[in-house]
Amino acid sequence: MTLWSPTPESVAASQLGRFAAWAAGRRGLDLPDYDAIWAWSTSELDQFWADVATWFEVFEGEAPVTDDEVLGSRAMPGAEWFPRRTVNLAQLALRHATDERPAIVSVRETPDGLAEPEELSWADLRGQVGAFAATLRRLGVQRGDRVAGYLPNVPEAVVAFLGCAAIGAVWSACAPDFGPRAVLDRFAQIEPVVLVAVDGYRFGGREHDRRDVVAQLRASLPTVRTTIALPRLHAEVPDGTLPWADAVADVQPPVFEALPFDHPLWIVYSSGTTGLPKGIVHGHGGVAVEQLKQAGLHIDVGPGDRFSWYASTAWIMWNIAACSLLTGATLVVHDGAPGFPTLDAQFAVAAATGLTYLGTSAGYLTACEKAGLEPGSAHDLSALKGIGSTGSPLPASAFEWVYAAVKPDVFLGSLSGGTDVATGFIGSSLLLPVVAGELQRPMLGVAAASWDEQGHPVVGELGELVVTEPMPTMPLHFWADPDGTRYREAYFEPWPGVWRHGDWLEITPTGSCIITGRSDSTLNRGGVRMGTADLYAAVESIPAIADCVVLGVEQRDGGYWMPLFVQLADGFELTDALVAEIREAVKREASPRHVPDEVLVVPGVPHTRTGKRLEVPLKRLFQGVPPAQALNLGAVDDAEVVQHYVQLAAERGPR
Repeated sequence: MTLWSPTPESVAASQLGRFAAWAAGRRGLDLPDYDAIWAWSTSELDQFWADVATWFEVFEGEAPVTDDEVLGSRAMPGAEWFPRRTVNLAQLALRHATDERPAIVSVRETPDGLAEPEELSWADLRGQVGAFAATLRRLGVQRGDRVAGYLPNVPEAVVAFLGCAAIGAVWSACAPDFGPRAVLDRFAQIEPVVLVAVDGYRFGGREHDRRDVVAQLRASLPTVRTTIALPRLHAEVPDGTLPWADAVADVQPPVFEALPFDHPLWIVYSSGTTGLPKGIVHGHGGVAVEQLKQAGLHIDVGPGDRFSWYASTAWIMWNIAACSLLTGATLVVHDGAPGFPTLDAQFAVAAATGLTYLGTSAGYLTACEKAGLEPGSAHDLSALKGIGSTGSPLPASAFEWVYAAVKPDVFLGSLSGGTDVATGFIGSSLLLPVVAGELQRPMLGVAAASWDEQGHPVVGELGELVVTEPMPTMPLHFWADPDGTRYREAYFEPWPGVWRHGDWLEITPTGSCIITGRSDSTLNRGGVRMGTADLYAAVESIPAIADCVVLGVEQRDGGYWMPLFVQLADGFELTDALVAEIREAVKREASPRHVPDEVLVVPGVPHTRTGKRLEVPLKRLFQGVPPAQALNLGAVDDAEVVQHYVQLAAERGPR
């Protein structure tokens, strides 16, 4: 079902429409539609990325970009982008500082609900970043040194990140809901010299004191020379720390280091479900050009827009949201629970701040749909032009709910990407219609394809999501992986030189895309493969089901066991009638071959810190892998829930 369609006028007015017309004119190309633009962008990488850098004035004041300087090497891994250019992401983000619009608008949770929005001007942001950068220099922080943030989604986190970037230090963050082990699993690897830490945070109407955790971090990170303390719940700061107010007191214009294009910008982490999280390093230049492309050309964000993506600092979407400043848009940050004081909180924030683009998760939109909310009636969303969804596949019913209950003319995009590349592989474009349940196309400059097990492209059936040409935000390297072995094992097997992401992708005959889950958690019953997203969409349509996880467990005797674990909504019991309803829903909505063998009640469903179901580690438990090897409890949102599965796996034993 088509829910939204572009017009010739809207195409011409969009940033991508104008960019394509400009590129076509200067190069003598015919770029009449998105598919033609994408084909050019992936077959002529040098031309496309040179034009992106020129269009967005990435190297403002320097000689024009020529095609032959874009890629020094096209190898994967190891591509060299703009090897003769220098750049600084913070400088690009703060070049809009004369704008009268605010740079950041923040909304924080209070014990009773949400506080009134607070604004930080571009001039004030620039001054605070300059002050923080000067403080880091005074503390002896050098290019390449790591600065770690244990912070919620607050303006101070953005200031600290940009201050690091300004001097060439490397930023890395964990959210304060992480416990000490999970934080140390990450920060101990990278040996930070400065720690910026909050004393606590509010979430879901409760205060969470983190002073003891910060004390443990300070005691356990011997490389940290200075801790900068950000008070959030308490007025006093610990002895021996530098108060945040002092770190940004000497307001001044930032002094930006001119950095090589591939100079490390930040370290983000894999989920760490099967061992220590991998530290993924991205560079200044790659992130800058990719995020300008994604925000500007794909979702049409620019000066005058107000952009938000609900995220914690532990999720790559926080980094991506912060980079919206590159476009001159106002960044809106929301510090609090996604559904507090009421489930429609994200729409309340959108109304209060005049958001033009709201980024959120498929889980949130689905929860609002199931609750029967009508945000469009309850809130003034007149400014809202776009909604983005990621984190997991967005079911068709949630697409339809957005257009019926939120806004009939909004542009809804379902996106699929990863922390690994700090961007999307499959995304949205205002040049294409929005079809319920489908992602529109591979993103510009992303040579994405669906391959079968023999490495052949397939259309109209599930295959592995692969990328056959380099992208600017492919990791520079993994931290502490000097010969690149772990990096190659993670993405370039079984096909050397081809990125295998680990998602199932179907490219439809019309060119649209359907992501159905992780390829290593695929349900393969009798040779018929199905992504878990299809089954979840069927089961979660049942009001009695609050959450669920399905496993496809290959057994030692050659058998295949497919249990469905369900967390019941309050007031429901797992009756024979409910089991029958679940089985019928799967048979009808997903596949008769993938009806679960058993339906088992569990107290909860464990997820990674970024909200993904723990499918593969749980599968490994039931295959007999010892718990310590199957998963890392520090990377799980609820370790107590995991123990239920550990016990159940021990009782059943591998078969």
